[in-house]
Amino acid sequence: MGNSGAGDGAGTVRVLVDNGEYWLRNRGDIAMMVMTVERLRDRWPQARIGMLTDEPRILRGVLPQAEPVVAHSGGRWGSGGFAGMLDAQAGIHLIGPAALRWRAVTEVPKHYLRGVKNWARREVHQIATGESESELTGMPDLPPVPTALAESDLVIAQGGGYMTDVDLYQAHRTLNLLEAAQRQGIPNVMIGQGLGPMRDAELLRRCAEVLPGVDLIALREGLRGPKLLAELGVPEDKILVTGDDAVEFAYRLRRPEIGTDLGLCLRISDYSKVTDSARDTLGAVVRREAAQLDTALAPLIISEYDDEDRRHTLPLLAGAARTRPVISRAGTAQDVARQVSRCRVLVTSAYHLAVFALSQGIPAVAVTASQYYDDKFYGLADMFDTDTGAAGLRIVHLDVDNLDAELTRAIRQLWESAPELRDTLQQKAVEQIDAGRAGLDRVYGLVAGGEGLPGDIAEPVQGE
Repeated sequence: MGNSGAGDGAGTVRVLVDNGEYWLRNRGDIAMMVMTVERLRDRWPQARIGMLTDEPRILRGVLPQAEPVVAHSGGRWGSGGFAGMLDAQAGIHLIGPAALRWRAVTEVPKHYLRGVKNWARREVHQIATGESESELTGMPDLPPVPTALAESDLVIAQGGGYMTDVDLYQAHRTLNLLEAAQRQGIPNVMIGQGLGPMRDAELLRRCAEVLPGVDLIALREGLRGPKLLAELGVPEDKILVTGDDAVEFAYRLRRPEIGTDLGLCLRISDYSKVTDSARDTLGAVVRREAAQLDTALAPLIISEYDDEDRRHTLPLLAGAARTRPVISRAGTAQDVARQVSRCRVLVTSAYHLAVFALSQGIPAVAVTASQYYDDKFYGLADMFDTDTGAAGLRIVHLDVDNLDAELTRAIRQLWESAPELRDTLQQKAVEQIDAGRAGLDRVYGLVAGGEGLPGDIAEPVQGE
């Protein structure tokens, strides 16, 4: 069984946080991490919050309030006490910033990492079965459950869209961790989750085994997730719809005045196929509309993984009358959210850029070419539904016959309606922030019967 009470014997709660981005190359995922850790700190100021990662030095730089639990070396807690404090301070002030700068100036697109991830995604390796690796598909072995679990008081699978067919490796890794926590009697929860699409038979089987035993599952959307969980046998009283964990992150960086730029991001990947024709049409439309609206095109880069945003977005700016500088590879999630705040409208195929925009009251055109992104964007549109018939998120499918006309119409309509949508979208963000905090209030109650350690639960956001 897990720890019988909160803390490690010295009165310190230990929270182990899983996530979908061990490489720390996606600023949307980092924004969710920042909010998760900050909210936990508000409740338990002295807690040890361990974030699973494969980049411990980078984690110290982007998330100084958490400590790295290095997945590829066994996933152990680091040193505690004075030695741990010295290690943390060195990481935060010296090693972390230096690692971030070094990666930014030396890293080239890691196409081989894309190949490894694709290999991992293709099929599911054995999960509690007797089949050999060769009998399946050659998917790399899943890592062992982190050693840190045995000394943890709470396990959190934080926000992300990895419980889906396109991220089988990450999905099964998380399911294994949650199942191990349940066997040891350790409270385990999922927050800010986007589930599906999910058709893989082995993934469905494992989810039906593990998810009903999770103590609480908070979803980032209510359109598809609750139904899927019900089909998997999760009791209704364990399901909440709270919105994305990055909503509050972006909301805090909103500007009092409406922006003037037209933002743009195009991601093309193995899970988001875009034809050359659709790409060319998208580029032609945004350049033409920016010129007609007499505004600048702002390239928005949220993921640096394999340069998937940068190398497909920047070519679309060629020939544009006015453009904004692109963020450097060392840029932070805050930097991107501030870039978004200067937009009046943005066009994006990246989900978290739409989250950043809507949370600040900025409408967006979401372009999609896959079921995976359909589910993401339709769920997000539902969370920011204005109830007035004026949608803050317009979804355009890149395979429509009249793509030029559809994109043009969506951009022009949102550009015109942006001022009237602003307050309503920001209020929707506030509602989701309050829901996310309320969900964590329930999580706190799972640790030591709700006693935990002193610390005030954050007050609801009332809009500022």
